[in-house]
Parts: sequence; C-alpha cells; structure tokens
Amino acid sequence: MRPPDLAPGAVIAQSLDNQWVTAELTREMVAGGRSLGEVGGAREKEVRAEYFRSLINTRQVVANRVFFYNNAAVSRDLVEGGAARRAHQKLLAQAALVPYLLNERDPAERPSTGLDFDERAFTAWQETLEGMPAGERVKCVRFSWEDQENRDATRSALFNAFAARVQGLTAKDIPLLAAQVGVPQRRHAAFAARIGEVVGLSNERSIRGDLVTRNVLYEEFVTVPGTAVSEGRYDRNKPFAAEIKQLLDLIYNVNLADALGMYPLTPAGSLRRVALQEWRDVRTTPAGTVTDPEQLLLFLQRQAFSTVQDRLALTPAAVDALALEDIWSLRQSDSWNAYIRAFDELTADPASFHERVGPVFDRYVRLNSEIVRLAEARGDSRARANKWLPVIEVVVTVGGAAFTAVTGDEAWSVAGSLGGVSARYGGSVQLVLRNRLEGRREQKFAREMAAVRFDGAREWERFHDMVRKLPGYREEGGSPAATGSATVQDELPEY
Repeated sequence: MRPPDLAPGAVIAQSLDNQWVTAELTREMVAGGRSLGEVGGAREKEVRAEYFRSLINTRQVVANRVFFYNNAAVSRDLVEGGAARRAHQKLLAQAALVPYLLNERDPAERPSTGLDFDERAFTAWQETLEGMPAGERVKCVRFSWEDQENRDATRSALFNAFAARVQGLTAKDIPLLAAQVGVPQRRHAAFAARIGEVVGLSNERSIRGDLVTRNVLYEEFVTVPGTAVSEGRYDRNKPFAAEIKQLLDLIYNVNLADALGMYPLTPAGSLRRVALQEWRDVRTTPAGTVTDPEQLLLFLQRQAFSTVQDRLALTPAAVDALALEDIWSLRQSDSWNAYIRAFDELTADPASFHERVGPVFDRYVRLNSEIVRLAEARGDSRARANKWLPVIEVVVTVGGAAFTAVTGDEAWSVAGSLGGVSARYGGSVQLVLRNRLEGRREQKFAREMAAVRFDGAREWERFHDMVRKLPGYREEGGSPAATGSATVQDELPEY
C-alpha cells in the first residue's frame, strides 16, 4: 500500500514507539538513573494496554516495522506462538495492523548492519510472516514502491520535516511550551536557553547537509554519553532531559503520522499535540478548525442524552490482561463495528457533536460489556471486573487555558484552569471516554476532535465570558500541563 490506500481514521500509535514512556515515568527514570530495561515490567504493562486500546478503538494501526520485533509488548505474541501468533497473523491479513517500511521492500528483511534489535523476536517475526496461510498476506505501507521515489519522499516528508519542526521550537510561545511540559515558571528562562541549543544543533547539521534525527538529538541532549540510545538511559546531568525527550518523541510521532496522512494516537500520560502550538503556523483555516467562540462553547454545554447506567456495570480492571486473540474476536463483533461506525460519523462532522456523541457513548458502553464478557471467559484474575461509572469528558484547550466538561453518573460539571500566558488563541477539542473510577490500564479512549484558532483577544474574551456563565462553572489559576551526509546517500538511516 501507499499512504492514500490506508483506511480513513488510521492511526500511528505512539505507545508502540520503543522509546515511549509516560511523562511521569520519564522524570522518575531521569532522577533515578534507570534505563528502559530497568523499568521494563511496569512499562510493558502500560504499552500492552495502550496497544490493545489502539486496536479496540480504531480501524487500523500503523507501526514502524522495527516495533513489531523490538517492542516486547507486541513481539511477545509472536514469540509465544500458537493462538497468540495466529491472532497476530489475522490482524496483519485484515490490515488492522500495518507495518510501515522505510527502505525495505519485504517486511521480513533483516535489519541493516549495526542496528540494535532482539534476535529472538525478529526470528519469531519472520516465522509469523512465513507461516501465514495461503490466501492471507501482510499489507505494508511505503511512501512509494519505486525505490528512488521512496528515498526522495522519505527524505522530504520525514527527515526534512522533522528538522523543520525541531527548528521551529524557538518560534513558539516558550512560556506556554514550558508550562505544558511541566517546567516551573522560575526555570522558564533556562528552559528557553536549552531549547535554543537544541535548535542550534539542528540548524548546524542542516547547514552542513547532515540529517537531523531523533537519535542524534537524544545523544546530545537526553541520553547518558557512551550508552546506546536504544538502552534508554536518560542523563540527569543534562538540563531538561526529560522535557526535551517528551518534545522530541511528540514531534517524531506526529511527523510520521502527518507524512502518512494519518492521526497520531497519543497515549495517556504523554504530551499532547496541542503543545506544538501548530495554530501559530496556520495561514488559512483548515477543515475541522473551530474559529467561532459560540461554536466552541457547544462542546462544553451539558449533553442532552441520558448517561444513567446500571450502578453494577463493570469494566475490566486491566485491559492488557486480555489476550490478543480476545482483541481479534472483539473486532469481529457487532458491538465493535457499531462503535467504530458511530465514531467515524462523529469525527467526520465535529459540528454535529451534540447529535452524534450520544450514539458514540451508547456503543462504547455496549462494547465495554463485550470486553467484560471476554475477560470473564479468560478467567485471569488480573482481568477481574471493576465497578464502572462511565463518563464523557470534553477538554477544550485554548493556549494556556484548559476547560473540562464531564457528563455522566447523572451529573455534569465544567471547570477551567487558566494559565498566565499570552498565547490564548489556538488549541484543540478532545473527547475522552472513560470510567469515573478509572484504573490506570482500563479500557478508555481519547481523540482530538477539532483544532481551535481564534484571530485575537476579542474572540478569546468572548468565549471566556460565555464559559463563565455556564451553570456551576468553576475556575482556578495555574497553567495546565499538556501532558552522515545526506547528499549522495542511497540508504536512509532508521527513522
């Protein structure tokens, strides 16, 4: 396949990135000097849960080929074999899972010399592909299947675009950027200087004709000298290593998603795309952008549909305690197909939010019942059911301010958190489906519904004034966290 052949609503799941950890865990790793391997158990549970959530909540998940054998949360099914491997084969054949190929023409091709990878998992990956039944084949995506055209497109759409995004960081509202990555106000100036150094190195490499890659920037600003980037040992002696890692990871994954014309799926606990302040670069109003204060207010108003649910309703305590074959079965069910159709209709027309969000919520509840049934059949104590109070949460971010409306449990609330920053004119609308009593790894989902862009202070003030008049509105201060030479190179490095 080429990018236009991907399914509408296809996603890049950031959680499958082999450098992904939550912002909170990143800070702990930096402070404690622990590597990715040393937090492997806790991290793998989180990644596994996010992996399953992405397959539950979207039609198609695209991942860099290397992540299929270098991410233990994915490769464990291949190594295990049997029903788990067969489920993976079915998901590949159905194009629910799509490997992205950078230079390779065959997904089973051995990685380039010098690249660090799990040999056992790679062998299992090859066996998985070779063992697919007759009539089934893996579907892969590449920019082009003509090699020179693919190299040119990859350099332009990935490497050059990544460098441009990094080099644009100093053009952002730095106090807002600092607040969203969790830097206290007293350290904003130091953070700005460090971002300047990141941009400076990127500029120098671009001028020399060298590629700007995440690994290069990691080595200089994030990881411990002398250690492999893949080891994931982040240096507490490098200023703002955790915050810079968050930004580089976000740019890396957003960049790949945009290049393929897809949505980036940002895991819980990670920096959201809104932190990149992309509205500042928009010259025209794109489709799906809210520019009218009255229209934006509609997302925060009380929903007209009923959310009264059985107080004894249950949800799996840990979705990662399911098996991959359970996820495959779920995707064949009527409840899953109805849920996905309802979400497709909503995202295709965010302006009809009030009419379409009710069916999404209803089908989400029904889907959860099917997940509970699968969990009970699994008989795993980790998949025990929790009490469930499902809610819809809408988060409207406008610059340094965030407004949250929660509907569910026969209740409704709306609150605002205002940061003391100036760039209040752009942001996003995010829809979150979750359990009010949520555990960390339950089934929950969030999706960006629309971008927000106001022309100036007048629109912002009108919107803020209308929000303050909503019944029961509460407001507080404080900024919310958004939680070689390239000239004649035939082969591109790993992206």
